[in-house]
Parts: sequence; structure tokens; C-alpha cells
Amino acid sequence: MVVSRRVALLGVAAFGLSGCGRRASVAASPRVPDDLQPVRNANYDAWVRGFRARAANQGISQSTLDAGFRGAGYLPGVVKRDRNQTEFNRTLEDYLAIAASDERVTKGRAALARHRGTLNAIEAKYGVPAQIVAAIWGLESFFGERRGDVSVVAATSTLAFDGRRGQFYEGQLIAALRILQSGDISAQDLKGSWAGAMGNTQFIPTSYQAFAVDFTGDGRRDIWSDDPSDALASTAAYLAKNGWKPGLRWGGEVGNGAPDGTIIQPQVGGPRFAVTANFRAIKRYNNSDAYAIGVGHLSDRIAGGGPIRASFPPDQYGMQKADREQLQRRLTARGFDTDGTDGVIGPNSRTAIANYQRSIGQAATGDPSMELLRSLGG
Repeated sequence: MVVSRRVALLGVAAFGLSGCGRRASVAASPRVPDDLQPVRNANYDAWVRGFRARAANQGISQSTLDAGFRGAGYLPGVVKRDRNQTEFNRTLEDYLAIAASDERVTKGRAALARHRGTLNAIEAKYGVPAQIVAAIWGLESFFGERRGDVSVVAATSTLAFDGRRGQFYEGQLIAALRILQSGDISAQDLKGSWAGAMGNTQFIPTSYQAFAVDFTGDGRRDIWSDDPSDALASTAAYLAKNGWKPGLRWGGEVGNGAPDGTIIQPQVGGPRFAVTANFRAIKRYNNSDAYAIGVGHLSDRIAGGGPIRASFPPDQYGMQKADREQLQRRLTARGFDTDGTDGVIGPNSRTAIANYQRSIGQAATGDPSMELLRSLGG
């Protein structure tokens, strides 16, 4: 998710990095969850009335306001998700297991081949390698499969009303309304994530205003389209304007052909990476070391590179990734479906563990363990 110079907003991972023991493939436009449907809230309605006056003073027309708020309303699930973001709590090992999963790498290589002409033209214009742009696309929306189906006006107005980051989100709401007023997208199609990030590469509205480009030349900066050209070019334009240096690698794993650069070790006892100025440029897109490594590593895999070579330390339960994968396989075989085998103990895996623990008379903690793995047999 494009976040410019602010802290990262990790609503992106609701689409690009679902993980947590879930199978990655989902429908492109799944049904919007019930808690992301508008509900009546008198205090929100009063806030909107006050906001409309402020927006009008900033040049937003009444017709734009009417169109933008038609059908919009308070979304309780947006506030719940804003309070419960967990991406920064994942280990780098878990993050990379999702960000550079076999499925994502396979889809990324296919997407790179399918859009090679467009991505090469983007690289020639902006100096950002095709595989880097493709990797961001993959992390942000699973190569366009998860662009989001939540009203951006409803999401940003809910978060502005909620007040935790009220000023920031009121700015995003104003920017979203300006996008409508410019004619780049219709009100009914101005959709995105629960946090207001939009399109194939999940631009927030202010970053869209600052960096989105009309690469196809049709007069609209359409980052929402099934044709991802404008979105991919906008991503490259964003990086180019935020310090990307053509011809310089993002970095790499130390001991695995990494360039000279600053050495970082995001996970104690795990791999070390040498990172360059282009790593920092990626962090302008999302201010997280794990995200930037995820983009860089996925881009290398898409381009034909191999997996991380160094091992990660055991987790807090004394388990390695292979142990966690085996636990997921054995649980699923016993009828306690973890909904995937990625070694990431997320909500679905914890539910499966808890259900199994109940079945054998144990306390349903949902915590994995080597003892639990052994109890499941071979």
C-alpha cells in the first residue's frame, strides 16, 4: 500500500498477504463481509453533515458529495480491522512464507510473461525493473485478484469519524472525492480495501493524486481496471520519484550474491541482508523492513532466483517451519482442516489445533507444540 512518508498502513495485507494458514486463491470479487456493509449510526451521520460543509469549502461540489456518499455509511468492520492489525507482529520467516510462497512466485512469473511488453515499456520510462513492479503488484493485490470491493468513501469517512487517525483519514476522504470530481472513476466503482487503498497496487487517495499516471493515454488514470497498465506504471512512477536508482539492486541475502550495502538482520538468529538505497525507496511505498524484503525477495524469485538459503531459528514453541508444516498436514489429514500448509500458524491453524485439543481432552489453547505434533502420529 502506498503510504508515502508516513507509517505503514497494513490493510494491504488483507489482500496481498492473506496467509496465516489459508489457501491463497480466492475469487477476484468475494462477497463483502457483513461487518463491511453500512449500518445506521446517528453520530456518524452527524459527522458527515459537518464534513460536507468542510469539503464544500475545499472545492468539492455538492454533486460530487451526493454521488460519493450515495449508498455509503458507517462500516463497523473497518474500525475493528483498524484496531487489530497484526502485520508488524509476524516474524520475517512467516512474512516471507506468505510473500514469496510457491503459488505467488508461480503467478508472478506468469504475470511477468503475460505483461512483459507493458512492464518493459514501464521499465524503459521510469527505470524500475519489471520484476520489482510485478512483485509489488503481487504483494498488494495478488496480481489483481484482490483489489477490494469496499466503498473508499465509506471506508475513509468511517475512519475519519472514528478519530484515531481522524485528520489523516479526512485528508484521504477529501482526496477520494477529488478523484471522483476529476472523472477518473465513477462513484460506484471507487472501491478498495477496508483501509481505503485502491486498485491493482493499492494506492491511497492522496498518493494517487500525487503519483498516478495515465500510461495508456486514454485520458484517465485507471488503477482499478482489469488492464493493470496504469496501476503498474503509477507504481514505477511512485518509486522513481521517491529515490529509486536505475541499475542498482534492492539488496539481497548476505552470502547469496548480495550487493554491497547496509547490513540488516530483521529477525534475531535469521538471515542477514545487505540493502541499498532502492530498499529504502521500496519502504517509501510501505514503511516496513519485512515488506521491502518481501518485495525484493519475491522480485528475485519471479526473475528466476532461488529461496532464502540461511535458516531461521525455532519459533517460540521450539518448532521449525518444517515442523509447523507437518503439523498442518497431520491436522488436516485427521479432519481438522488448517486450510493450507504454509508453516504459518494463523487463525485457521489455531482453530484447527484448538478443535483437535478438545477432541483429545486437552485445554483448547490453539497453541502448536512438538508434543502436539507427536500426538498426531505419522
